[in-house]
Amino acid sequence: MTSFVEAARREKLAELVKRGVAPFAYGFDRTGTARAALEGFRPDDPAVHRLAGRLILMRPMGKTTFGHLEDASGKIQVYFRLDDLGAAQYEVVKLLDLGDVIGVAGPLFKTKTGEVTLRVDRLTLLTKSLRPLPLGKEDASGVRHGELSDPELRARQRYADLAAHPEVRELFRLRARLVTYLRGFLDGRGYLEVETPVLQPLYGGATAQPFKTFYDALQTRCYLRIADELYLKRCIVGGLERVYEIGHDFRNEGLSRFHNPEFTMAEWYEAYADYHDMLELTEEMVAGLVRELFGGTVLERHGATLNFARPFARKDFCELVRATAGVDLGRAPEGELRAALERRNVAEAATLAGPKLIDEVFKTYAEPTLVQPTFVLDYPIALSPLAKARRGDPAKAERWELFIQGREMANAFSELNDPDEQRRRFEAQARLRAAGDEEAQQVDEDFLRALEYGMPPAGGVGLGVDRLLMVLADQANIRDVILFPMLRPPPE
Repeated sequence: MTSFVEAARREKLAELVKRGVAPFAYGFDRTGTARAALEGFRPDDPAVHRLAGRLILMRPMGKTTFGHLEDASGKIQVYFRLDDLGAAQYEVVKLLDLGDVIGVAGPLFKTKTGEVTLRVDRLTLLTKSLRPLPLGKEDASGVRHGELSDPELRARQRYADLAAHPEVRELFRLRARLVTYLRGFLDGRGYLEVETPVLQPLYGGATAQPFKTFYDALQTRCYLRIADELYLKRCIVGGLERVYEIGHDFRNEGLSRFHNPEFTMAEWYEAYADYHDMLELTEEMVAGLVRELFGGTVLERHGATLNFARPFARKDFCELVRATAGVDLGRAPEGELRAALERRNVAEAATLAGPKLIDEVFKTYAEPTLVQPTFVLDYPIALSPLAKARRGDPAKAERWELFIQGREMANAFSELNDPDEQRRRFEAQARLRAAGDEEAQQVDEDFLRALEYGMPPAGGVGLGVDRLLMVLADQANIRDVILFPMLRPPPE
């Protein structure tokens, strides 16, 4: 149903067309940006600037109108005057609305209040906005009214959120800089960027439920990948000794402020390296990233002072569980682990067993204590079906995870390259699946065949780009760092 405001805009559209004004242009030849114009201002400079952007403010005053034009670089004040534009063009000014995209041309001058302003000698309507943007208005006390503020609506209508909030545009520019840094860091160390299948005949590389689809041409079921790992390891087998991929993975899981079913991972694998090498590399990467983005290593985020100076803390998995939950994983029966969860009122405690029980105890007790950047090392082997056993202690795996503010950011292994041992691990996972664990991994015969050709010893890392950005951008919900997140269907 068209609102009164939208109807009024359509009436203006009809009037513009009647006057011979094209309401949706093909292009506009700009001489620069608003910021460049402001930074290059010189008094009495006669240069004509051609700028384009969205009209975000208008103050008509009879035969003159002031406004603000905003482009990707910022905003600039524009000044329309009947004597400069002539009657026909000034009538077009009267038919403009906030949100319209316009092109303007003219010289710069400074107003009596000292604001650098473009005096418009020529106006071109580029796009007529038929729906008002929720730009909001600021009252005398500085409080804004009428702006897009509902978090779910902002995520659902990200286009309006971006248009109305410059700080949101800056957040996604920060995201692009983060990804650019990761790519440059790995490129600079001899890694090769590769692309592996998103649509796979068999999923693996993590414990998660997949999205299922069907390929009509081959009459076969396919899956969206849940991780990049197994295909990147195939590259290592083939002689590409350092490889990485930054791409989307998909897990058929619930929505939460830390989970979106489509998310971005950076994964990299290096032949002849182990998890110690990967730890040093990742620490260097993350510390360097923070310095690059923010000019230092100390950040105030989510009410905490985080220090990204090297070295990060290192903690042993089992020692951490003993210190936080009072449980000795080497000796405690499952009943003791279950009782620990019940003390914290974990609803599903009675249904958990085996590796999932250990994992839940760690998540419940240990994770919340890991505020500063911390590497947790040497996980129980049952939690790590793709990692090599720890040298000197086969009950543990050569695996670490990086935590910041109580959340996992990265996961790494000394990669398992013994095909027979890998088969035994896969078969153990298959037994868990048969017992009802839908997230347990499957036996991947093609990957086992690849290992049988011989994979060099290797280290590998998976880094959650979205979660890391949540910390660095001080955002509490993953949907706020993903341009177009998955959301529940809107109410009818």
